[in-house]
Amino acid sequence: MRTDERSAPPAPVAGLRERKKRRTRSALLRAALLLFISQGYDRTTVDEITDAVDVSQRTFFRYFANKEEVAFAVQDLVESHFLAELHARPAAEGPLEALRGAALGAWDTVEEAISEAVPVDLYMRSYRLIESTPALLAVHLRRCAELEERISRLIAAREGLDVDTDPRPRVAVAAFCGVIRLTGRLWGQGEDGSVAAIRRMTEAYLDRIGPALAAHWRPPADADRVRGN
Repeated sequence: MRTDERSAPPAPVAGLRERKKRRTRSALLRAALLLFISQGYDRTTVDEITDAVDVSQRTFFRYFANKEEVAFAVQDLVESHFLAELHARPAAEGPLEALRGAALGAWDTVEEAISEAVPVDLYMRSYRLIESTPALLAVHLRRCAELEERISRLIAAREGLDVDTDPRPRVAVAAFCGVIRLTGRLWGQGEDGSVAAIRRMTEAYLDRIGPALAAHWRPPADADRVRGN
């Protein structure tokens, strides 16, 4: 036997260990979200989550720092997909075109990743939970502001601008993120909780940014009448 063969790592064992870790993390995440939804985020304890999965508190804290991190774990996954898509957009695209392409591309690829962690319908219900729980909504808004700033700096870098002296990246990203928050809220309130549904809604609303910023919304005849008055 050659030396490099003797020193090769036991890949199958390592692979099995990683799969077990992923299963444990997914089980904790699913149990936590189900408990949050059924009895409320504030009333759910870490002990109840670990009891549902039959693991220790030490195991829980090996995967999550606290309950808040569990509540936003899938949202982190969705956001990371979007940022990866934004980094990959062609340099020739304008800012809003790149943001639109990244958003739709993320929804095209993220469903499988979500499903590996929790069922998509559970993600939808957890999004509703965040919107309806004051403590979580406050965190959600703070996270949105932080993500918006991160995206603004990415867009500025794409365009060769200084985000602190040129307001255009932040203005464009504010409009984009406002649409994303709106579609997420409407999707969470709707009956169709599929990824395809939020993708369709996101595309339709993003395509209305330009017309919504036009000088007048009224039909030409109405606009003439208003000016005449």
